[in-house]
Amino acid sequence: MQLNADARAVFNAMREGITVIDTEGRIVFGNKAYLDFLKKDLGRDPGPIEGVRLRQLRPGARLPDVLEAGKPILHVTRREIQDFYFVNMYPIYQDGALAGGISVVTFLEDAYQAKEELEAVEARGRQILRSINKANGARYTFDDITAVCPATIQAKELAMKVAATEATVLLESESGTGKELYAQAIHNASPRREGVFVAINCSGFNANMLESELFGYVEGAFTGAKRGGKMGLFEAAAGGTLFLDEISEMDIGLQAKLLRALQEHRFRPVGGVKEIEADVRIIAACNVELPDYVEQGKFRKDLYYRLSTFPIHIPPLRERPGDIPALARSILEDLSHRLHRPFTLTDDAVEALRNYNWPGNVRELRNVLEFSAYLSPTGAISRASLPGDMIRQREEAHLTLSQQTKAFEKRVIQKALERNGTSLEGKKKTAAQLGISLASLYNKLGG
Repeated sequence: MQLNADARAVFNAMREGITVIDTEGRIVFGNKAYLDFLKKDLGRDPGPIEGVRLRQLRPGARLPDVLEAGKPILHVTRREIQDFYFVNMYPIYQDGALAGGISVVTFLEDAYQAKEELEAVEARGRQILRSINKANGARYTFDDITAVCPATIQAKELAMKVAATEATVLLESESGTGKELYAQAIHNASPRREGVFVAINCSGFNANMLESELFGYVEGAFTGAKRGGKMGLFEAAAGGTLFLDEISEMDIGLQAKLLRALQEHRFRPVGGVKEIEADVRIIAACNVELPDYVEQGKFRKDLYYRLSTFPIHIPPLRERPGDIPALARSILEDLSHRLHRPFTLTDDAVEALRNYNWPGNVRELRNVLEFSAYLSPTGAISRASLPGDMIRQREEAHLTLSQQTKAFEKRVIQKALERNGTSLEGKKKTAAQLGISLASLYNKLGG
């Protein structure tokens, strides 16, 4: 095989050492960088090398092995008298037939330079990521947590004490109570406040996706992996706080890797060999009873004990009605700024809010007030402005259990009739869906 003048010029411009051999193992070409290396290695000027068998000059050369196998040999580390270098070797095919082989030698100095440049780029990337996360991360502090009832005051005070430590925290509460609000407040009152706050909902990913999100992956770890790999949240949150919401829904196999990262403060990216230090504080949250999950075999007992060093129970809204007026005022202040007009609550509206059961907790309270604000042209939210279901529940609270049951059944039937229609066929379909006879349906509707 032959190399034209253009190919020779390109190879001679490279810092890597380039050697090309034919199928007989004879040297077809060696660029200037390779000749300089060879001269240093032999301790003399080798003279013209083209046409010489490679192994006559370098008995341990592995490039001829590429010809025998017809496959590349990659990432070979070699040390000679004065040089340490890395070699990639490839077969050369022309028109489907083996025509020779080529080796590319990267010398230690260049490898170090490339490594330093790569590390600089990665460090800059982490710095940018921290800046972005800092801007979009933990906005709330303990000043944003409304605490009037004794149970809420107790939870807030415990969170403030724990914030000053490096301890792992488990926030236990129903959905919508403000667990991330507490997590951000803990972060902003902690020694890691200058670091980033990163949150992830564990229920939004399958096991493999969540592992990649948390721990990252190296290039080639799996089909579809990004070139260069991906940084995980454990690494991105270095020096800061990682909030794992709904941790109860994490795959039990992945729980073992999380436990090791918490215990050893190190982790290995997916497909990686090298471990990375995990300098991150964990705040976890769940809206289920984790001990029940442990008993059912859905959550590791050792991980539960590791997470629950400092459990903080945030009481649901129905257990702290005294917080409702202050929470409502705070929410309405936000709405006033957003909608550019003032909002107030009448006394009867406050009473209705205090007496509602709030299955959706603070999140539902916010939605109710926003709904009512849009229906209050004067800005004064009265009891009549509140959603009908809230009013009915309040009215039904004074009924007997039998009366409440009948009222509930009637609402369920009426909603089904809205879907199916009030014709005879619609009523028959509704009765069939609810598992009752047509006569029972008329009876429960009162006619």
